[in-house]
Parts: sequence; structure tokens; C-alpha cells
Amino acid sequence: MAAMQKTFRVLESAFHRRASKNLPQSFLKSRNSSSFVFEDKETAGFYTEEHLQLQSSLRKIIDTEINPHVDEWEKAKSFPAHKLFKKLGDAGFLGVTKPTEYGGLGLDFSYSMAVAEELGNINCGAIPMAIGVQTDMATPALARFGSDELKKDYLVPTISGDKVVCLGVSEPSAGSDVANIKTTAVRKGDDLIINGSKMWISNGAQADYCCLLANTNKGPSHTSKSLIVVPMDLPGIKVELIDKIGMHSSDTAMIFLEDVKVPASHIIGEEGMGFTYQMLQFQEERLWAGAAAVVPFYKIIRDTAEYCGQRKAFGQPVLSNQSVYFRLAELATEVELLRSLLHKATAQYCMGHNVTKMASMVKLKAGRLAREIPDACLQYWGGMGFTSDVLVSRFYRDFRILSIGGGADEVMLSIIAKEMNILPSKKK
Repeated sequence: MAAMQKTFRVLESAFHRRASKNLPQSFLKSRNSSSFVFEDKETAGFYTEEHLQLQSSLRKIIDTEINPHVDEWEKAKSFPAHKLFKKLGDAGFLGVTKPTEYGGLGLDFSYSMAVAEELGNINCGAIPMAIGVQTDMATPALARFGSDELKKDYLVPTISGDKVVCLGVSEPSAGSDVANIKTTAVRKGDDLIINGSKMWISNGAQADYCCLLANTNKGPSHTSKSLIVVPMDLPGIKVELIDKIGMHSSDTAMIFLEDVKVPASHIIGEEGMGFTYQMLQFQEERLWAGAAAVVPFYKIIRDTAEYCGQRKAFGQPVLSNQSVYFRLAELATEVELLRSLLHKATAQYCMGHNVTKMASMVKLKAGRLAREIPDACLQYWGGMGFTSDVLVSRFYRDFRILSIGGGADEVMLSIIAKEMNILPSKKK
């Protein structure tokens, strides 16, 4: 691991030296049934050769340890999170941007985006999402603001893959409206007594601990909340699985907390700063969601083009119809535009800029394309598209959540409008 850390520190330096010299990224092409590569690696643009090497290493794990089992995990509606995460942790992929002193590689956020894009080569949406929760949704605040003790006890084993984490923000009556959560954590001596419930929690049934947002005082909604590390084996915690139309191999749960006692030292950073910390985590989550969708979008378009080239209707291939190949060309253009926005936002984020608006734009555009691309392409598959035997139908189910989870489209639009200073003031 020490050698790997040294290697990637060198790679990070190379990235900063070369980033300003690269040309726009080229279109991707198919190399085999489960992977994309750049047409011209020398002019690949945003990603350097070092990023591509990282992706290549991850692709080997995807092709040997994940994709051969995806169909089985989808049918079982679960995957072995601890076993898989341990393999990813041993290879360094669960702490790409995390500090080296806690077992991470210490690289900048562009490498996390390279990993997210490569995870799109997994033949479902659920497994990449579960990995993203572990790396870029539930742990950024812990890595930045958590105490040294919390990092040693929880961040280190999360990076190594020995612990699985979930993020507890959404509730039955508060999804995208984070300020309205009702779960409370009341001080009693040196402890917190937590009561409430959390909904739509990815990794919820297999997690060893939860990064949980709760109200720790009765002040204004933006300063009354704290992020708390909550071990999932404590008395008073009950977990119920949720049956979903997609993302089948990801365990999604509702979590009930009744008089759950947690040391007050498990608060991440400053008490009352949880809302702010979670908004910062959302920036990375939303960029990650956009990155993880890019390759699946291309795979859907590619598979559809190949199928339409073979399938005949009225004596000619479906692909020979102008309306079909024009539509596929238009969709491919939309994906390139999404990727360009994603890479611009990532570059800005790596330079320390506030990317709230751009991250929201990425999330919004990815969510819209997550509905448009699978729906448009599935139509060209005819009856086959309505079966569970083809990838396009799985992505049709899996990616519908992208317009809802992590902030609904409507919330993204409100954030963008606010950043543009055109959001009307609320009437008192």
C-alpha cells in the first residue's frame, strides 16, 4: 500500500502539470462488451495517462470480480458488500482522495471522478451506487472534519473495506428537504440519545455504521443539526428492507432509532454544523452521480445501435432509418455535453472553488438524460426492450432514481436559480 500511495502522489503531481495542456476529450468507443476506452489516449483531454492507468486497474476487478456475478446479485436483490469492498479496499479504490495517514491515496478529486466513470462499466446501477456511498457520499465530512479518534476507528476500516458505511439523511417526511428532518439527538451527560427514522438508505442492511444527520438543538434549521457516527449494532436500531423497481442488488432500507445511545464524541466536527457539512458532501455526491452515469449512457446507445443494425423491419435494418440514427447521434451529443460540464466542475472543485451551481447542473442534466436515453433507446428494441434479458431494460429501471435521489430535479433547479440570483424571495 505504501508503494501505491507513493505512485499516486507522483501521478497527482503529473496531473497538475499537464492539465492545462490537454485537448478536449474524444468520443469513447467500444473495446469489448463491458468496457470503453478513449480513441486517442494522447489527446484524451481531462484525464491523463495516470488517470487511465487507474481506470484500467479498476476495470480488471470489474471484469473478474463484479460483472460475472451481477445477474446473480440482481436476482438475489443483494450483493456481498463486505467481501467486495474488501477487495476494492485492498486495491486502494475506497480511499482515492482520502488522507494518506488514514490509509488513503491522497489524490485530488479528479481521480475520484475517473473511478466513478470507470465504475459505469459495471452491468447494473446498484453496485456503483453502493460503492459511491462508501467513497464519496457518507465519508467526505468524516475525512475533513472528524476527530482523529473517529477517523482511526471508522474512516480507516472504511477505506480498507473492513467496514461498510451508509448515509442517514432522508426521512419519510423529508427527502430533498434536508432542513425539515425530524430525527433528534438529545444530550444526556456524555451521550446522545437518538430517536427518529431514516428512509431510502443505500447499504442500510449491511452497514457497520451510519453517518447520520440529526437535530442536536432546537435552533434555526440550518444550525440545529449535527452529523453523527452511529454504529448499526446498537440496541434500539431496527432495519427494514425496501422493495424497489430498480437498483435490485443494492440493499435499500428504512432505519428506525429508538433511544439509541451514542457517545457525544461521535459528532463529526462541530456540533450544529451538520447541515453545512452535508451540503458540502452533496457537492461530491452529485458530481459522483453524474460521473457514474456517463459510461452507462454510452453503453445503452452503443448496444442500441448494434441491435438496430442487426434487427430488420420492413426489409431493412432499423438503424437505416434516419429518425433512428439521428436520434442516437443526438443522444451521444448530449452525453458529451454532460461529460464536458462534469469535467469543468471537477476542475473547478479541485482548485477549491464553490461548485454548488455546476454540481447541481451536472446532477440535473444526468437525471434528465437518465430518463431520456434509456426510454428512447428501449423503444428501438421493440418487445425485447420490455424483457429483463437486455441491459437497456435494467438501466431503464435503475437510472430512474437519478432524478430523485441526492436531490430531486426540482431542487436542483431551485439551487441553480438561487445561484443565478433569480429565485423569488419567499413570502413571509
